[in-house]
Amino acid sequence: MTRKVAIVTFNLGGPDKPDAVQPFLFNLFFDPQIIRVPTPIRWLIAKIISHRRAPIAREIYANMGGKSPLLPETEDQANALEEALKSSGAEVRTFIAMRYWHPFTHEAVDAVKAYGPDEVVLLPLYPQFSTTTSQSSVGVWEKEARKSGLDVSTRLICCYPTLPGFVAAHTGLIRKAIEGAGVDPASARVLFSAHGLPKKIVDGGDPYQVQVEATTEAIVEQLAIPGLDWRVTYQSRVGPLEWIGPDTETEIAAAAREGKTIVVVPVAFVSEHSETLVELDIEYRELAEKEGAQAYVRVPALGSHPDFIAALRDAALSALKDERLDHFQCPGGKICFKNEACGSQN
Repeated sequence: MTRKVAIVTFNLGGPDKPDAVQPFLFNLFFDPQIIRVPTPIRWLIAKIISHRRAPIAREIYANMGGKSPLLPETEDQANALEEALKSSGAEVRTFIAMRYWHPFTHEAVDAVKAYGPDEVVLLPLYPQFSTTTSQSSVGVWEKEARKSGLDVSTRLICCYPTLPGFVAAHTGLIRKAIEGAGVDPASARVLFSAHGLPKKIVDGGDPYQVQVEATTEAIVEQLAIPGLDWRVTYQSRVGPLEWIGPDTETEIAAAAREGKTIVVVPVAFVSEHSETLVELDIEYRELAEKEGAQAYVRVPALGSHPDFIAALRDAALSALKDERLDHFQCPGGKICFKNEACGSQN
């Protein structure tokens, strides 16, 4: 009998209409991995922040037709992955579990349970592990699976910051963007921009920054452009806490004042959403032009790039064979999952 496999892809989710913006923001800031205070206080903070930020956020989403493109992009990725796994010898179906908006994790659990798989593979669409993303999403999955009585052999793909196909997809898109824009690499500064985190979270052992830097180093090595001027930066800083840096906005302004051609790579985002389509494409482009940049080039997110889908396929097949993804190991005692499910640890 052919075994049935469910591949569950995780992502943040995004509002699907203007009225969904405020509840989406509330769900985001009510996550205990995001606001790390007791529940009653966190509820109040989430209410206040979501109320205050909703008007600004609705303006941001208005630039994208009033809703986030994240779900359609994730659906394309999930469909492409399902197609790529047709030759695996198993009956494979992909499912989507969004953390902060529909389809919520409990909806995905119900769908997987109705499918009745023999095995489940959990696949976060966060290449670099963080307690604020992968751990948050998988933790909710485990809770909802227990609640629904979904008791199936489950394997987790923890992270894949230097998986060859993932790196190759980035490299190909960077080369295409540079060549398409007629950029002279000698006059360019490449900024690999990732979503930031409060410094205290990283200092507490979160491996995200280490993994982002490892991804970038692997891409630069594969690009093999002599004398390439590049650096890792972090965007989307909010609130009064100190965040990891350097800050993307500050680095764009500095490079522009030097008259550089700026090439921005969304190195930790695998899909287009507000941080790429608005923050990078509109706000930071305007800043670069205002400060005198020679040119501003934004490399696309990976989307359903064939090399990226092939990397996800290979990761899923490795998980089904119960093989560890030992291509990367966090140095310095960084914290991934404490239950040894993290495939990045030997």
